[in-house]
Amino acid sequence: MKSRRIFLQKAGLSALALNISTFNPISAMPNFLDAKKMDEKPLRVAIMGLGSYGTRVAEAIQETKRTKLVGVISGTPSKVEAWKTKYGIPAKNCYNYENFDAIKDNPDIDAVYVITPNGLHKDQVIRVAKAGKHAICEKPMAVNAADGQAMIDACKAAGVHLLIGYRMHFEANTLEVIKMRKAGEFGTPLFFQGLSGFIIGDPSQWRLQKSLSGGGAMMDIGIYSINGARYMLGEDPIWVTAQETKNNPEKFKEGIDETIQFQMGFPSGAVASCLSTYSMNNLDRFFLNGTKGWAEMQPSTGYGPIKGKTNQGPLDKPHTTHQAVQMDEMAAIIFDGKKPEVPVNGEEGVKDMKIIDAIFKAVKTGEKVTLKLA
Repeated sequence: MKSRRIFLQKAGLSALALNISTFNPISAMPNFLDAKKMDEKPLRVAIMGLGSYGTRVAEAIQETKRTKLVGVISGTPSKVEAWKTKYGIPAKNCYNYENFDAIKDNPDIDAVYVITPNGLHKDQVIRVAKAGKHAICEKPMAVNAADGQAMIDACKAAGVHLLIGYRMHFEANTLEVIKMRKAGEFGTPLFFQGLSGFIIGDPSQWRLQKSLSGGGAMMDIGIYSINGARYMLGEDPIWVTAQETKNNPEKFKEGIDETIQFQMGFPSGAVASCLSTYSMNNLDRFFLNGTKGWAEMQPSTGYGPIKGKTNQGPLDKPHTTHQAVQMDEMAAIIFDGKKPEVPVNGEEGVKDMKIIDAIFKAVKTGEKVTLKLA
């Protein structure tokens, strides 16, 4: 507070030195706001799961204004030691998967970001909630909607937030398209296409193990087209149909989808046609078509920069590190009650899980599956 007073005193003296006719009080406000931000408490985060994406989030946190990496949870002692040194994490804030319930008694940690295999999310988030800490969970939030709902219920019972790592909900060009759609600049949205896929490598990795992943491409890359259809069209689907193609059953065993084409229908009459695959590269494209215009994004969900155009011209919002923006926005949700343009709460995550459950059912039965997401 002392530094803030000195700052304001200096700002006041500078203002008096100006000719009163040219002084604009509004011009001083950004500096005042910056000083205010310096006094804001950071969201103190422990990362659970120190793999490649956990590392990406840790690096992004270094760019944030309102979050701080203060703890780690991992089953690999060598990773814990490396992170302690790199990020200056005290030993008392380091845990493994067996003892992390002890965070209940650690006042230095506000939230835990769970970045582990999908099949572990439910139990780990529930334990975080019971420890009285806010839970941030990477997507998909669980392996099915029932597990996702159990996570929501546990966090509500504990009085803590449950937020899902939907980084695209804060990405500038994505938000510009949503803004244009809401303003009616595309007319009535009629059609969405989402293509999400890449060729997956190591066949022994956890993503190709049903118990850990809950499925194949759909539980990894496919969720982007599901979620993207919802925020691009601005409504939730009421039915799905789906077809699976499996050309490599040795690599993609029972319960691990290789490629799924799926279709969704919406209350307005709009439709979506999407592809989720682990067997094709160069698939990261969204296309929205309306009665008055269109939007195309390619790449649409990668780590950036996101590129695209509409019938009015290119999308040219500046690129920022997605995970850094996400973490600062989540701090604002937790501390300030901020309402994001597109939700990132547990309920948003469960909607996607209900759709994935329905897609798997449609693949199995060959029938159109009705959805009730409300």
